[in-house]
Amino acid sequence: MELHSKYQVPLVLLLLLPALCLSQGYTSSRATYYSTSDGYGTPTGACGYGDYGRTVNYGMVAGVSGLWRGGAGCGACYEVRCKDSKLCNQNGPTIVATDFGAGDRTDFIMSLNGFLKLGRDSSASQELKKYGVVDVEYKRVPCTHDGSNVLIKIHESSKYPDYLAIIILYVPGMKDVVGVEIYDDYSKEWRAMRRAFGAVFDIVNAPRGPFKLRLQFSGSKDWVESSKSVIPGDWKIGASYDSGIHA
Repeated sequence: MELHSKYQVPLVLLLLLPALCLSQGYTSSRATYYSTSDGYGTPTGACGYGDYGRTVNYGMVAGVSGLWRGGAGCGACYEVRCKDSKLCNQNGPTIVATDFGAGDRTDFIMSLNGFLKLGRDSSASQELKKYGVVDVEYKRVPCTHDGSNVLIKIHESSKYPDYLAIIILYVPGMKDVVGVEIYDDYSKEWRAMRRAFGAVFDIVNAPRGPFKLRLQFSGSKDWVESSKSVIPGDWKIGASYDSGIHA
């Protein structure tokens, strides 16, 4: 039976609707992977995370290019799924951006742990691995793996007491930290920290602690201040602190 033309357009739209809904909010791209001996991330990287960037999120991490945002994109979480209906997991894994990386028109250069999660089962994952590069779609999702407050760490480049560098380890939700200031109790003023690289902020001639922090998040000109001192006066390299600040 041949359909009358007046029914054809509504029918086409009806057939396309599930596909349109499925991809709503996603951006098309490509993904590839890099190999480590255990499938986890790498302890080196442009974000400055060290070993945290290797194992965070069960090692399902990626270097990103267009999503890098000058380092502000460090730590952002994305749901990534590939497009082959026979091989790909429809839901897709959550991937954490821990490095800068650019490939052949790819937004994600993923750890092997993350890349293999694109497959619907182990056999499909191995088939995708053979491809090397796959078409994907992604969207940003809230980060929830390390609690509800921003976490910071004293970076290894710090030199007590005058040079202080901190790394923003974790930001809950879907916002980027775009500014950090530290309170100088002696001068009674807020002093700006510089984004040194990636997620690392630093300050020369650091005030004597303990001291508060305040953060500025993407999409807002307001500052969010910690309710109490976050970093003690006798801070040490490698120490991590809960800022008490919600994104």
